[in-house]
Amino acid sequence: MGRALIIGCGGVASVAIHKCCQNSEVFEEIMIASRTKSKCDALAEKLSGGKTKIQTAQVDADNKDEVVALIKQFQPDLVMNIALPYQDLTIMDACLECGVNYMDTANYEPEDIEDPEWRAIYDKRCKEEGFSAYFDYSWQWAYKKKFEEAGLTALLGSGFDPGVTQAFCAYALKHEFDEIDTIDILDCNGGDHGYPFATNFNPEINLREVSAPGSYWENGHWVEIPAMSIKREYDFEEVGKKDMYLLHHEEIESLAKNIPGVKRIRFFMTFGQSYLDHMRCLENVGMLSTTPINYEGKEIVPIQFLKALLPDPASLGPRTKGKTNIGCIFTGKKDGKEKTYYVYNVCDHQECYKEVGSQAISYTTGVPAMIGAMMLLTGTWNKPGVYTVEEFDPDPYMEALNKWGLPWKESFEPVLVE
Repeated sequence: MGRALIIGCGGVASVAIHKCCQNSEVFEEIMIASRTKSKCDALAEKLSGGKTKIQTAQVDADNKDEVVALIKQFQPDLVMNIALPYQDLTIMDACLECGVNYMDTANYEPEDIEDPEWRAIYDKRCKEEGFSAYFDYSWQWAYKKKFEEAGLTALLGSGFDPGVTQAFCAYALKHEFDEIDTIDILDCNGGDHGYPFATNFNPEINLREVSAPGSYWENGHWVEIPAMSIKREYDFEEVGKKDMYLLHHEEIESLAKNIPGVKRIRFFMTFGQSYLDHMRCLENVGMLSTTPINYEGKEIVPIQFLKALLPDPASLGPRTKGKTNIGCIFTGKKDGKEKTYYVYNVCDHQECYKEVGSQAISYTTGVPAMIGAMMLLTGTWNKPGVYTVEEFDPDPYMEALNKWGLPWKESFEPVLVE
């Protein structure tokens, strides 16, 4: 059916690549490319013997010319960007130059938040829009016309959240509601890896996200709050009661645009007390800073140094026990009557490790990355431009979740979050 160039070889990419190889009817050939070719070679060796043909390559995804050269060499039908959000625009530029479709799992943010050119645009956006997260869709939405004119599709954020959560919203709107009033996205990780402190995905991205002010969408505008200042407890199926905190999250921005008449959208994520204590301490001593400092004649970025000290998220798989539960709770109306609805997935860390050698955080992002790619490669989702998941028909995506390892459940009388 098709050829995919997969950029990235970390925890999430590894799951996506495993899943592409399981789905060899669609993914006939793949090329795994990252900065460290030896990692790509090791994964290719592990997955050899299946029907999917695998090649590997070294690429610096910050360098557009290198990405262009690789695309021209491999001639893929799709580029799957499962590298870092810092590299989204470079890879999108390369896809435009080469005439190939694009997808990723997280929206753009800059590596250097002190860059004056970026900072000026960011400050203007903060004033106009009312939220101060470093990541937002505006940079990639600005490519819409270019992709339309080139006849290419760019699918943004096909992970779990963003990604599956947006498919859940599109599905709820299509099948369960005439109008949706509120959406609460709940992300619970009930897993325990046994370390005093570790992050489940890239520490730099994770810690930056969690330590930022929270915000939610209400009555047509953003409400921003101090980091971790809104806390709720929720009893998650198969996990139990957990404390969760309101965060800013990227899918709120696109859902506010694409779910007509929605009055409020919030995002909550669970955290244990030990994680929060460690994070506050690290923040207080400056270890979460992205501003370079001079140490013994060398320039280092504190958060990057911290990343080198922390356990690699890809190494957490064999140690992590427990489950995740991620989903969306809706209120709204159907046939003139008030209605509530909850759609969610429960995923077992140890089952994921048995299947693909990773914990459930990488699994819940890597599986939807393959599914989003499958939607594009098969032409199931096909319209030129730049889109998020909820802008396409959710039904084939929802079917694929059940088939490829992330089955979803429904509740028609969920406990609402106050």
